[in-house]
Amino acid sequence: MSGKGKLRISFNAPATLTFALVCLGVQLLSVLTGGKSNETLFSVYRAPLLNPLTWIRFFTHVLGHAGWDHLLNNMMYLLILGPMLEEKYGSSNLFAVMVLTAGVTGVIHFIFFPAYRLMGASGVVFAFILLSSITGFREKEIPLTFLLVALVYIGQQVYAMVTVRDSVSQLTHIIGGAVGASLGFVMNKWKMTRWQR
Repeated sequence: MSGKGKLRISFNAPATLTFALVCLGVQLLSVLTGGKSNETLFSVYRAPLLNPLTWIRFFTHVLGHAGWDHLLNNMMYLLILGPMLEEKYGSSNLFAVMVLTAGVTGVIHFIFFPAYRLMGASGVVFAFILLSSITGFREKEIPLTFLLVALVYIGQQVYAMVTVRDSVSQLTHIIGGAVGASLGFVMNKWKMTRWQR
C-alpha cells in the first residue's frame, strides 16, 4: 500500500539535540579525565583575562555538568522545551539564545563570584522556561502565562537566594530567565519566528 511508508526517526530539533549530545559527550569526557576537562574547558571561575581559555569558558561552561544527575535534570527540561521553541523561533535563533545566555551568565559569574566555579545548562534551561511562556506574545500584550511563570520560577529563585547561603546557582537561573524573556520579546517584536513569517 502506498499510504504506508517506513517509520523513521527525525532529527526534529537540530540546535536542541546537538546541544544535548555535546553535553553528553562533555560529561563522558569529564568521567574519563576525572573532572580535569570540566576544570580546564567547561566551567567559569576567576582566572587571568590574558588566558584565552578564560574567554572560551564564558561560553562553554553551559556544556559541563557536575555529575549525571545534574546533566539529566537539565537535559530533561531542554528536551521538553527546546523542540517547541525551535519550531517557533528556528534553530539559528534558539542557538543564539543559548550562546547569549551562556555569555551573559558566564561574565556576570566571573565578576561577582570569583570564589565559586560555575558549570551547567541551568541558565539556558531558565532562558527556555521564560521564553516558552511568551510563545503566544502579541503586540502590546503581556501573556498571563509569562507573568505566572516569572512569578513562580524567578520568585522561587529569589526566595532561595535570601534563605540559602549559596546564591550562585540561583542568580544564574534568574539571569538566564531574564535573557530568555528579553530575547523572546525582541524576537516576537521583530517577528523573528517561523510562525509569523
